[in-house]
Amino acid sequence: MPSFIENGTRFHLDDPKLAPNSAAYLWNRRMMIQMNCRGYAVSQYMDPEPRKYAHPPIMPGQIFMLPEQGYYPNHPGRFFYLRDNDSGALFSAPYEPVRADLDRFAFEPGLSDIRWLIEKDGVRVELCLVLPVDDVAELWTVKITNTTAKRKSLSFVPFFPVGFMSWMNLGGHFDPALNAVVCTSVTPYQKIEQYFKNQHLKDITFLTADRRPDHFEVAQQAFEGEGGLHAPSALADGGHLRGGEAYYEIPACVMQWDLTIAGGASEDFRFVFGPAKDKAEIADLRAKYIDGDVEQVRRDAHAYVTEGGRSCLEIQSPDDTFNHFINHWLPRQVFYHGDTNRLTTDPQTRNYLQDALGVLFIRPQTTREVILHAVSQQHVSGKMPDGILLRPDAELKYINQVPHTDHGVWLAITVKAYLDETGDHSILDEQVAWTDDPTPATIREHVTRALRFLAAAVDERGLPYIEQGDWCDPMNMVGYKGKGVSGWLAEASSYAMSLWSKVCAAEGDEETASWLKSEAAALVDSINRHLWDGDWYGRGITDDGVVFGISTDKEGRIFLNAQSWALLCGAADDDRKARMLTAIDEQLVTPFGVEIHAPSFTAMREDIGRLTQKWPGAAENGAVYNHAAAFYAASLYHVGEGDRGFQVLRAMLTDPERADIATRGQLPLYIPNYYRGAYRQFPRTAGRSSNLFNTGTVAWVYRAVIEQLCGVRGEGDGAVIAPQVPSSWQTLNFTRRLRGATFNVVFSREDGLAKQIVEIDGQCVESGRLAAIEAGRIYEVRVRSPR
Repeated sequence: MPSFIENGTRFHLDDPKLAPNSAAYLWNRRMMIQMNCRGYAVSQYMDPEPRKYAHPPIMPGQIFMLPEQGYYPNHPGRFFYLRDNDSGALFSAPYEPVRADLDRFAFEPGLSDIRWLIEKDGVRVELCLVLPVDDVAELWTVKITNTTAKRKSLSFVPFFPVGFMSWMNLGGHFDPALNAVVCTSVTPYQKIEQYFKNQHLKDITFLTADRRPDHFEVAQQAFEGEGGLHAPSALADGGHLRGGEAYYEIPACVMQWDLTIAGGASEDFRFVFGPAKDKAEIADLRAKYIDGDVEQVRRDAHAYVTEGGRSCLEIQSPDDTFNHFINHWLPRQVFYHGDTNRLTTDPQTRNYLQDALGVLFIRPQTTREVILHAVSQQHVSGKMPDGILLRPDAELKYINQVPHTDHGVWLAITVKAYLDETGDHSILDEQVAWTDDPTPATIREHVTRALRFLAAAVDERGLPYIEQGDWCDPMNMVGYKGKGVSGWLAEASSYAMSLWSKVCAAEGDEETASWLKSEAAALVDSINRHLWDGDWYGRGITDDGVVFGISTDKEGRIFLNAQSWALLCGAADDDRKARMLTAIDEQLVTPFGVEIHAPSFTAMREDIGRLTQKWPGAAENGAVYNHAAAFYAASLYHVGEGDRGFQVLRAMLTDPERADIATRGQLPLYIPNYYRGAYRQFPRTAGRSSNLFNTGTVAWVYRAVIEQLCGVRGEGDGAVIAPQVPSSWQTLNFTRRLRGATFNVVFSREDGLAKQIVEIDGQCVESGRLAAIEAGRIYEVRVRSPR
């Protein structure tokens, strides 16, 4: 049955048909790969922009992974055929493309590798994939075992499709000196300057092995023939690969070994697959990973993920699935975001800063560097850019060429969180110049000016302009004429200003603190005057003055973000809070989480934008969009609704049970950016995972668990200990590392208590506040709460 194994550091799936698209991912700083349980793959690397080295059989898009990625017979993958040469029976591992009924199947992704175990007709195949820390390469090991007592004659045929590399030039051949299939191409270009710019590109894809193949094939059609990939003509009737090359034909890396394996004996293989600039680079990678120590590569990869991404929290709760996810898989996903910047050279500013918000709890120095780099591209007016350039030769692309208005909010939130977590107030005095003015200014001034810019960009109602999007970037037509406003941005700006006013007050800048409080209050007043609809808040006002996200709307009646951030900024009093929560429960809550809005739009609404053109229930059009749900969870904890907050967080995790895995199509190894919504409109597909692990969700979930559920967070020179533990949990033990100190916390519920009591080293602490944190000290904390 599906389950966590190895103390939660690995997951076991025993059926390739249960959730065919379920997948796991690996990465290093230069590449990532997502492998699904059946052998299909999506991979890309930086060169220096994102590129692929295994392509579909058509002209591909180079950049994005697709939500709800579809797989098809010729989709890129990593496949291993096994043929019994006596019976002619054929199967493939992990499962595609033959799809034979297997005697045993195990897909077991771990923190730093992905492995499979497949058995069929007395043959066991063990596959393992690991990525080296420093190179763009896949290292595969394969072990083939004859589990019977009799000798077996087998043909072993790895098949790594390369796909349509280039319309301009593509081909492939076998290179005996490298013992590799080498697939070549020329990246298409038109302008002469592109020829010189492309000189560095890795236009080769190769597969090299640790032993010479008996046969090979490089032209995919010659391998596939009339039989198709499930029964390749080249392997029919006991045939051998014919040593063909690819001449302006779609290439593939195909090798064949004819094996005779005694009963109980095994054969081991090692492969490296990836891109290269030239044959010298292939030779170098061979020396490292074919001739080198594979176990050291695995140890290094494991250390890279587990030590490099070490969490500041370990918990032991009554919920084992939650424990495994929080202790291992969530910090891993958070670390991936902060480590790779989602494999782009121009991350959206909101993504860059929120990913840094998450990695703050793993590598605070990385967050510090992100803050300094982000403000170096801020305009002297205070405006933050739509994207952050990570290289001198990078350019703003795609969505970063569209004006959005929310980026200054994330700067204030991230810097405030950094101060709370680290106590490093020296960052406020760091001097950084503006992108359009060489005069340096302190980080304190950069943040304050970002908020002043937001405060000035408002209409006559005091509500902020949305331009062509806020956090919801496909909400691109609310304000493209220059008049539309964002209710959510009003709430978020008010919240950010309230946070920053506390920093200014603590720094002795009462004038700025007072101004920020006044601006925050004015925004709240405008929100309540213009956007309260009786039971919930509207999402915004269009260019034509139409309030949307209100009860009279047939579609998009209620938007989650407008309610969440109203709680965060304090706009909603107790009566309004109760009404909002009821409306959310009735209209947005589903078995798979909380939808971003409902009902989903079924037709284009030209005064809102392209989000209304997305399929109902997909992505920003009414999905359980986990980033928005994480905001909601944060807001619930903010107002003391801890049980509701936990329910929202827990709904993001797939349960390790057949029914939930089958419905969601995902394993509990990461939070996807969404689960399909429109639960009340299209229930059959509701809950289906996007299987995309790039998401700002994880930073907010991680922070909510650390600072709210477990409730140990920095404040000033000290700490606050105020856990909001689910009422169904009678106990919770956890260790939290904060500012060089360790807090070992034991939480329990007891009868007869009127309020929660916090004891540190045996001494009762009023309101759970510790005045100062002593680095290097271990604090023994006991929290007793009413049952």
